[in-house]
Amino acid sequence: MNKMVFLDAASLPGVDLTPLQQSGLSLCCYPHTSPLQVLERLADATVAIVNKVVLDAKTLAALPQLKLICVTATGINNIDLAAATAAGIRVCNARDYAKDAVPQHTMALLLALVNQVLPYQAAIRRGDWSRSPQFCLLDYPIRQLSGLNFAVIGFGGLGQATAALARAFGMQILVAERPDASSIRPGRLSFRQTLEQADVLSLHCPATSENHQLLNSTTLSWLKPGAIVLNTARGSLIDSAALALALKNHQLSGAALDVLEQEPPPADHPLLDPTVPNLLLSPHVAWASGQAMQNLIIQTADNIRGWQQHQLLRCCNLPEPANPI
Repeated sequence: MNKMVFLDAASLPGVDLTPLQQSGLSLCCYPHTSPLQVLERLADATVAIVNKVVLDAKTLAALPQLKLICVTATGINNIDLAAATAAGIRVCNARDYAKDAVPQHTMALLLALVNQVLPYQAAIRRGDWSRSPQFCLLDYPIRQLSGLNFAVIGFGGLGQATAALARAFGMQILVAERPDASSIRPGRLSFRQTLEQADVLSLHCPATSENHQLLNSTTLSWLKPGAIVLNTARGSLIDSAALALALKNHQLSGAALDVLEQEPPPADHPLLDPTVPNLLLSPHVAWASGQAMQNLIIQTADNIRGWQQHQLLRCCNLPEPANPI
């Protein structure tokens, strides 16, 4: 019987893993796997299941029996795709499994910012409401979403679903063209025009070498002073130091991020500085509703079953692009 190994199963706590059990494959799960443990644990595996464990070219070269890598995520930047392809290893991911969870979290972050949820909660705990001479506190201005421009970078499944929620709040949807595009597709604006017109800018694109630090000191300067930046995609899309400086200089109204370029972040990360104003962070949990995590396992099981039947599903080293923007 061939062996299937899940190297970081603790990334999906409380999820039913029984769909992964496949005929002809034995399943072995480890909660966490350090870089030094990867080769030993995959030594006799035919199928590897990983979330964030890195499988680089050197590692893959030492695993000639490995035939399939299933990534329990959409992003596959932890896998050396070229090396896997050269070795005849198929790499499959999951897609749109969190098509409800991520848009919901994105809007939750936005609403928390514009409705000043955290400042008002802190004020109540300080006793400000109890000392108020009137029935309410009006210390922090609330901003209405209706009529604002909601700009989306990355208009795949998650970008479209998030735009639909924003539209339900009465926001006008702007869709950005690729920064390097030579022509503008119908229904889109140039990358710079999108940033210049955005009241809220929401990122939903994958991490690639081309869009590394897509938002940097230059591109952030194109935004309106009252603009809000949202990132529930990948941390590497933003130059963290530049964003921290833009917030400190009140160049932006605020930012809310679910991802950073290094996770977990070091204690001295520029966006963990408590003096950075109007910044809301969550610890990479936009994808992590119970339903979304179960969808993730179901898709992974389907990918494995498809591979066994020579019908590849969500395969990232086939000609079609895995993550359209």
